[in-house]
Amino acid sequence: MKHERIMLALGVCCVVGTPIWATASDSHTIALKQIGRYAAGVSTNPDEPRAEISAFDPSSKRLFSINLNLRQLDVLDLSAPDTPVLVQAVPLGGKPNSVAVRSGVVAVALEGAQKTDPGSVKFFDASGAFLNQLTVGALPDMLTFSPNGRWLLVANEGEPNSYHQPDSVDPEGSVSVIDMRGDVTGLTQTDVRTAAFTDAIPKENAASIRVFGPNATLAKDLEPEYITVSKDSKTAWVTLQENNAIGTLDIRSATFTKIVGLGFKDHLRPGHSLDASDRDVPGSSNNGIINIRPWPVLGMYQPDSIAAYRVKGRTYLVMANEGDARDYTGFSEETRVGSLTLDAAAFAAQGFPDVSTGPAGLRNNDNLGRLTVTNTQGNTDADADFEKLYAFGARSFSIRNAEGGLLYDSGDELEQRTALLVPGSFNSNGTTDTFDTRSDNKGPEPEGLALGKIGRHTYAFIGLERTGGVIVYDISRPGSPEFVTYATTAPTDLAPEGLLFIKRKDSPNGKPLLVVSHEISNSIVIFEIESASHEDDGDEEEDESDR
Repeated sequence: MKHERIMLALGVCCVVGTPIWATASDSHTIALKQIGRYAAGVSTNPDEPRAEISAFDPSSKRLFSINLNLRQLDVLDLSAPDTPVLVQAVPLGGKPNSVAVRSGVVAVALEGAQKTDPGSVKFFDASGAFLNQLTVGALPDMLTFSPNGRWLLVANEGEPNSYHQPDSVDPEGSVSVIDMRGDVTGLTQTDVRTAAFTDAIPKENAASIRVFGPNATLAKDLEPEYITVSKDSKTAWVTLQENNAIGTLDIRSATFTKIVGLGFKDHLRPGHSLDASDRDVPGSSNNGIINIRPWPVLGMYQPDSIAAYRVKGRTYLVMANEGDARDYTGFSEETRVGSLTLDAAAFAAQGFPDVSTGPAGLRNNDNLGRLTVTNTQGNTDADADFEKLYAFGARSFSIRNAEGGLLYDSGDELEQRTALLVPGSFNSNGTTDTFDTRSDNKGPEPEGLALGKIGRHTYAFIGLERTGGVIVYDISRPGSPEFVTYATTAPTDLAPEGLLFIKRKDSPNGKPLLVVSHEISNSIVIFEIESASHEDDGDEEEDESDR
């Protein structure tokens, strides 16, 4: 039995009903066991998934999942989490991007008729009855309640529809702060304030804040992606993904107090390597291999999801460094290294004197030629040659302090772990026939993120959007997280997008659960989290002082 337990710790394929065990340094163990699955059907438009983001209401034991393809909210009965059942479909009248639940109130973020128009938040009760609707900024992409329930915060991404076209519109990015003190049916637009971006906001590490849209102001260029809120419900942190930055928001005044550039990751550093090519078999034009090596490339962190947690009274921020590029009619920043002219002296100084497309050249497809980078950075002297290369995303997760300072980055561990554990689908789209096809662009692509506290330990559950599956780390010590396990249901379930942790005291079956929504397979998977130490959950109580 001991031998079986060890082998399971090294395995990854999460068979229904079979837990995956892993042991941390202090013998605290957890297991992920798939117990339930919901199939949302086939989307008529592959760009519009049926299962993307979910939220759970403990009182009604219902799971609320946005269905972009059908413009509806799918309501699932999760009272028996091993057999989730669709009980209701709530028409929304628009494209939903996110959903959040608090005390029986369901909030859904909806795009406008055009994505550049103001969006809205619709409120429902747990039975699906409409309660109210408020207007927010353009392209509300994510929303969340503060821990004390006082505020609802909405990240308005404000993406443009195009650049340099007669009908081009680039709305301002912002965060809407909705005061939820009153009865939800009585809320009006006076309860909605807009936290806008201005040039006067203090900036830290400003050289790594990307403001690069053609003719864009700061407010138009910054695109809020995801929000997390402090335990005392006073401060929020907002990821500005394309801009490689985060904003710190004072919630009560609805003002940004600073914007922090996240810096760049040096892929030449030991432990920070990457597989840079999907066609790196010598002599082959279309075959790839696992080839994780140091390269003269700087990774832009560009986090998507973010979550806050506390250790010994201090707040830390966990970020999944997915990466994202701007690719629009009239402007696209994506290019391949092989199409660029590189400054030979600059790369020779880094140990790569051959910048040609020859067999040993940096621009050869076997090396960096296929890697997708930005054309908006790296040409430091305005001539035709690039002195530096900047890739999208960091292929990692990071932990930072509340001020944005980097304490830990997982380096190349996500690629190294998946290369060992799922070599047949390494840097793929979750299937063996797409093996290595994502190495040239963001690799495993960590995107979704959820934190959960079990016993005395806090865990980060990170969804790998491309490779598939959830990789788990014990982050109880923010400066030195430990790998715990990796679970995947690919190729059945593809592209994990939204992750949701349900703590034991809220769980329908009395055990912590992890709900993972998959946007390509249009499915929701429910994992039960088992703790071998049988400790009670150590969930922090919510701060009620600001209610």
